[in-house]
Amino acid sequence: TLVVDTLKRRDRENVHIEDIQDQVELALMREGHHQYARAYVLYREARAEARRQEQAPETVPLHMVDANGDKQPLDFGQIRARLEAITAGLEADAGAIMARFERDVFDGIEQEKVEEALAMAAKSLIEKDPDYSKVAARLLLEKIRHEAYGLLGLAPETGYPEYFRAYLRRGIEQGILNPELEAFDVDTLSDMLDPGRDLEFDYLGLQTLYDRYFIHDEEGTHYELPQALFMRVAMGLSLNEVDRESIAGQVYNKLSGRDCMTSTPALFNAGCVRSQLSSCYLTTVPDDLDGIFSAIKDNAMLSKFAGGLGNDWTPVRGLGSHIKGTNGKSQGVVPFLKVANDTAVAVNQGGRRRGAACAYLETWHIDIEEFLELRKNTGDERRRTHDMNTANWIPDLFMKRVAEEGEWTLFSPDETPDLHDLSGRAFEEAYTAYEKKAKAGEIKLHKTVSAVELWRKMLGMLFETGHPWIVFKDPCNVRYTNQHQGAVHSSNLCTEITLHTSRDEIAVCNLASINLMAHLKDGEIDRDKLRDTVRVAMRAMDNVIDINYYSVPQARRSNLQHRPVGLGIMGFQDALQAMGIPYASEEAVEFADRSMELVSYFAVEASSDLAAEKGRYPSYEGSLWSQGILPIDSLAVLAEERGGYLQLDTSTILDWDALREKVKAQGMRNSNVMAIAPTATISNICGVSQSIEPAYQNLFVKSNLSGEFTVLNRQLVEALKERGLWDDVMVNDLKYYDGCLANIERVPEDLKALFATAFEIDPRWLVEAASRRQKWIDQAQSLNLYMAEPSGKLLDNLYKLAWVRGLKSTYYLRSVGATGAEKTVSEPRAGKAGQTAGAVNHIGFKLPDAVEVCDSCQ
Repeated sequence: TLVVDTLKRRDRENVHIEDIQDQVELALMREGHHQYARAYVLYREARAEARRQEQAPETVPLHMVDANGDKQPLDFGQIRARLEAITAGLEADAGAIMARFERDVFDGIEQEKVEEALAMAAKSLIEKDPDYSKVAARLLLEKIRHEAYGLLGLAPETGYPEYFRAYLRRGIEQGILNPELEAFDVDTLSDMLDPGRDLEFDYLGLQTLYDRYFIHDEEGTHYELPQALFMRVAMGLSLNEVDRESIAGQVYNKLSGRDCMTSTPALFNAGCVRSQLSSCYLTTVPDDLDGIFSAIKDNAMLSKFAGGLGNDWTPVRGLGSHIKGTNGKSQGVVPFLKVANDTAVAVNQGGRRRGAACAYLETWHIDIEEFLELRKNTGDERRRTHDMNTANWIPDLFMKRVAEEGEWTLFSPDETPDLHDLSGRAFEEAYTAYEKKAKAGEIKLHKTVSAVELWRKMLGMLFETGHPWIVFKDPCNVRYTNQHQGAVHSSNLCTEITLHTSRDEIAVCNLASINLMAHLKDGEIDRDKLRDTVRVAMRAMDNVIDINYYSVPQARRSNLQHRPVGLGIMGFQDALQAMGIPYASEEAVEFADRSMELVSYFAVEASSDLAAEKGRYPSYEGSLWSQGILPIDSLAVLAEERGGYLQLDTSTILDWDALREKVKAQGMRNSNVMAIAPTATISNICGVSQSIEPAYQNLFVKSNLSGEFTVLNRQLVEALKERGLWDDVMVNDLKYYDGCLANIERVPEDLKALFATAFEIDPRWLVEAASRRQKWIDQAQSLNLYMAEPSGKLLDNLYKLAWVRGLKSTYYLRSVGATGAEKTVSEPRAGKAGQTAGAVNHIGFKLPDAVEVCDSCQ
């Protein structure tokens, strides 16, 4: 009955026998008949193999049409031999790929379509084993190589060194590559290229490189291969080095080995004529018409060359404030935000990805309530910004007022101009003084609201629209290493950069991320390798500052004066799973602490050693560094300024006294050295989990600008294979339960805990791990929070916990739809309940017995 009902709902005239059998499998599993389902799957596989043998497709006279329009026999034997060679050493069946391929080809198929059909056949089997992703990547690599060699006029047997020299010549002739690259010892560098590393990509990673990063001509024909890209980037980041070849070789080895990866702008543009390599730009918008539209123009110029934008809009006067020049009243900040939103849409990032910006507004601004509603789908469209991100820039005093259920006063910045630059106790004193003036009638435009009600509205909008994000002003300023140069007024597009801005300075940050998974050895971090990778990455990022193309002078001035960089991490979840540590555990929190301490130590050390070699950054004197205050030391300053409301671990394992003395003696090359970016794309290239994220699902389809890709957790498959549990029934179970193991009875509880997905993990574990990292980071981290069934009470507890634990920022709040929750969440089992209890005891909160939704979260 289940099978018949399902097929009827499809409303098709003809139903294939395979469709019926698929539904029989699912029905058996849904009814809990796993033993019969497994037997049925094995029976189907046996019958399919028998049919393949009987049909002998090699005898079918099919033809393909070549590039000249001539028909050529389609040689199935040759194709099978290719697949056998490609799958050698992999857990992938050439026969299964061949069977899928034979089903899709037809007489008269174009030669190019034959290659696509082969890749698609392998891609369709990724759910069976992650090695099929490598097969699909290798088939794609053959296509890419054929395309590149054809354009360059090279014979198929040409090696990488000869290809690389031809590639450089073509790129320079076309005006794409920097002619300075020919000044390198190209023969030496081309001999360093390792073609074997091309075979390590999975399909998602290589397709992403092909679609978004590889150089192509005006007709769209690509002629850049993976190792050429990595060497091009390495050369581009070494242009200002004395020993260019040595440094370029070091950078190349780290990139091609995927030990670390630069950010997307550097992969796009390093070694090119227009080398805009920086990732993030932070601006402050002044309170006058000329300044506002100059800022919007700067946004356009920065976005054109692939920069992500963070705009501080707090100085712009609020709705109803007086305009002296016209003797009129201001329309407030919102109409200008609409213009900024449309500018970001119009000027996409050089035609290579969507333009992106984030607007920040401080919580005391008179327009804050309307700002919260910018992303709503109802209301006046002229006062909505559906394409631009928004974030609350929240001072500690507001959070204290929320905790104490006090009142909060809103002001227009033209009447309270100093609040914008103040933080900590100085802000609190000035703010309370303005409140007294307002009560005395000395301030014209102000409004008093309940701090708790405003906080609820913030959380309500965050749940409803995903915005504005929650970012905390005071930790960003009190712990800021270069606070003698100015105030931090906002973060960036992804909430990990915290640098000062002004009318004359646009803050710039250059990013790279360490692949933690590549630095595991015998179940722990390989310190020597990590130190070496950090040193190479720091040197490369520092070089970006001098090589970078600056489209606006304020950015150049700021970057050369302060030289900030942001080194982050990715593959955190993979590393945990490789070590057998569940994300929701004390051990994971401890690993977050210790791994980030190592990165922090080596990054500060590397910057100090660069200072000894190349000189300190110009604004060094007066910085926290110059006072012997390292990021870990600034926690004490925050605790003193906050006067309570700060609870976090401050333990260390390394010799920070020795490093502190080194910094005092040598100084620092960079004002800032760490920031954890989302790594959404470069983690795909490296084939690891994104940034510090928990696993979204263990089996899912990922959509991005390159298309749709099946993603299967390789470590889960290996673990299930070890226990004899990986089969087609398990694949179907994973698909039915959206990549979640919780309801698959035959999976042991320890694996369910180890491979728990993002929405199964209590989000407070994410905050706890982030808190341990934040104590080591001089900037911030892009922290997404996941909540399967959000409620007002849970959101309130979660974001208050983030503040109390000393976090500087949070990023997206992600939740699942009601239908998804209904299917994937079940009653707690004994093992799962024990795990949850551990989380509650550790974090110190009690989950409510029932889901409660406050008015602002409806």
